[in-house]
Formats: sequence, C-alpha cells, structure tokens
Amino acid sequence: MAWDEIVREVTPYVVKIDTPSGHGTGFLCFYNEDKGLCGIATARHVVSHADTWQQPIRINHFHSKAQVFLKEELRYIDLDEDTDSAAIIFPTGSLPNLPANPLPLLPVETRLPIGADVGWLGYPGIAAYTLCFFSGIISAPTPHGYLIDGVAINGVSGGPVIAVADGKIQVVGTISAYAPNRATGDTLPGLSVAQDISHFHDSIIKLKSLDEANKRKRAEAQERERAAPEVVPPEPSEGPADIGAVPATARRSRAR
Repeated sequence: MAWDEIVREVTPYVVKIDTPSGHGTGFLCFYNEDKGLCGIATARHVVSHADTWQQPIRINHFHSKAQVFLKEELRYIDLDEDTDSAAIIFPTGSLPNLPANPLPLLPVETRLPIGADVGWLGYPGIAAYTLCFFSGIISAPTPHGYLIDGVAINGVSGGPVIAVADGKIQVVGTISAYAPNRATGDTLPGLSVAQDISHFHDSIIKLKSLDEANKRKRAEAQERERAAPEVVPPEPSEGPADIGAVPATARRSRAR
C-alpha cells in the first residue's frame, strides 16, 4: 500500500487539539461499547497544563469541518506520565462525523523491528491548519516506544505513528518529541521520539470495565424490581376521606 493511499485512509481519524497555551495533534482511538463515548489519543504534554488548570480544550475535526469546545466538566482525560500519553474521553455526539470505527492499534506484545518503515501525521506549528505527512524508519526501540530517523515539528505531538503489516494499517505509537543532536554545540539533525500505544490499550480496558460495571448495576436494579413484592392498592372507600375532621358521632356527643 502506497503512502498516499494510507494518508487518505487515516486523515478522517486525525484531529487538531487547541489549548490556551498551544496546540497538538490527536486521533480517534476508541469508543465505549454503545459508542456513547469516544477517546481521542494524544501526547500528555499537549493537554496536561489545560487539565491541571481546568482550562477548556477545542478539538478540530477539519475533515468534517466540525469542532467541539470541551470545558473541564464535559470531558475526562486519562493521563500517563511514563509514556507521555493521554486519552481525551467525551460524548461522541459532540463530534458526530467521526469514523464509525477507530484505527486499529498494534497489539501491546508486538514490537516493530529496527529498519521498519513508519509514517505520521500532524499539524506542525509552521502550518498549523494544514495536516502534514512525515515518514522515516525505526532506528532503535526504547522502553516505551521508538527512536525514528525522521522529522517531528512542534504541533505534531500526539499524532499517530502508523505502519502497514499484511496490507493492514495499524497505529504503532504517537509522536512525543524531537531530540536534536547538539554534540558539537550546534543544532544538527536528530531523531524523533515516538511513544508506544500501551496506555491507550489500558484506557480501552478501563472504559470496558466501566461499561461492564454499569451493565451490572442496571441488571441488579431490574432484578430488584422483579423481586419486589407487588403493592396492592387499598379498596376505595364509599366516600372521600375527611382527613382531620371530627367524626359526626363525636360532634353530636359534644353538642348534648
């Protein structure tokens, strides 16, 4: 599969994430079971400041010309410092034109070999409203991802790193940083740092657990309703009750 075909297929999943202090890139990563909630994957450092200070976040889905403005109470952000990863979880209806199914994630136990070709998409600071494509090769593995022989620019952080295996596109990581070579004192070409997608697998498991917990609660509530004894309403009296009135016999007695 050629890279231009891959870009066309992946573009509908990619979003730009704006915060009061800057912007980054993200992509549709998962839905919960009934698709009432969706998760946008990105880099932790893109949203951590906004999350700490309860600032709003704007997610732009330029492919459908839609956007959503998420205040702190309208979202949940699942952060992981070790992998510089974050999942922004919010109601799917806020961005109704996202693809019906998320991009497949590389299995946690699978690692790309050195020399594998990868590509990534994002909104670089030098073209903040233009989705740009980059490519390179895996130079070396790291404890939580990869070093890549390729360029990463401010604003692309959080963008999906993709690879193709057996004709299938998979997300293998997210762009986290660019490490320039300063060994001689000058800034020379370096390596891009990509984090793996283990945190997003964990976020999916958490969301599934929440779904299952909610299912159990609903089932238990229905069972309690079925088990509750039937309440038989009292038979109607011959006339309306005169609550608080003195019985007629008592009134006659006092009158005498």
